[in-house]
Amino acid sequence: MNYFEIKIPKPTDETASEILISDLADIGFESFVEEEDFVLAYIPEKDFQKEKLMTIAYCESFLSRNEINVSLIKDQNWNAVWESNYPPVMITNRCFVRAPFHEPDPEAEFNILLHPKMAFGTAHHETTALMIEMLLDENVKGKSVLDMGCGTAVLAILASMKGATETIAIDDDIWAYENSLENVKANSAANIQVILGDAKDVPTVPIFDLVIANINKNILLRDLSAYVLAINKGGRVFLSGFYSDDLADIKMEAARNGLVFVSVKTKNNWAAAIFKKQ
Repeated sequence: MNYFEIKIPKPTDETASEILISDLADIGFESFVEEEDFVLAYIPEKDFQKEKLMTIAYCESFLSRNEINVSLIKDQNWNAVWESNYPPVMITNRCFVRAPFHEPDPEAEFNILLHPKMAFGTAHHETTALMIEMLLDENVKGKSVLDMGCGTAVLAILASMKGATETIAIDDDIWAYENSLENVKANSAANIQVILGDAKDVPTVPIFDLVIANINKNILLRDLSAYVLAINKGGRVFLSGFYSDDLADIKMEAARNGLVFVSVKTKNNWAAAIFKKQ
C-alpha cells in the first residue's frame, strides 16, 4: 500500500502537539513520528484529501504559506521510511529497545522488541527514557504493576522482564492498545494484561505495588486520585510526561492524595518523579 507523508512544523507546546496528532487521526492519518521540530504523519494514498487539512485550525496558516510538505511513499519503501525514523535506543547501557529490523544487543541486560507504529513510548522521547532509567533501578521482582497510558507497553514489558508477577497495561487509544498486544506477544510477556480503557478501568481497591503513568500533566492531575486508590500502602508511583517547571503542581496534587515525594530525574526540561504512598 502507498502512503502519503505530511511534514508539519511541530507545536512548541506538548498539549498542542497531542491535539494536532488527535486532529490528524480524526481525518484518517494512521501513524506519526515526532521529530524535534516537525510532526510526520502518514495516511493511505486512497484516503488522503489535502483539503481536509484545512479543517484543522493549526494547519491553515502553514498551508497558506506552503510550509506543509506532502510526499508519496511507495509501498516498497515503507519499511525503509520507518527504519530511518526509528533508530534503536540504549538506556544506561542496560536496556536496548529495538525494532524487528535491528539485531539484539548481546551486551544489554534487557532487549525489548517493539513494532514501531503510531503508539507513544518508543524510548526515543525523554520521558520514556527517564521512566526506563527509574524502572531499571527499581526492584519489581514479585510485585504487581499498573502501567497507565502504556503506549507501546515498553514499560510494562520491562517490568515483566525484571520479575513483576502481574502487570496491567491500560491505554485509551485503539492503536496503542493493538500495538501493546503485538509487543507483549513479541516479547513473550504472558503475565501482562492489556486493557483498552482509561482511569475508570483502574481497580478501586489497593492491589498494585507500583503504578507507572507517563502521560501528560493535565491527565496526571485529573486521574492521580484514581491511581492512588489502586496502590498498596508503601507502594510507589512513577509519574512523567510533564516539564520540570510543572513539578510543583504535580507534587501538590500528589500530597493531596497521600503521596510523599521521593525523587526526580530531568532531561531537556522534561521530568520524571517518584512518589510513595503513606
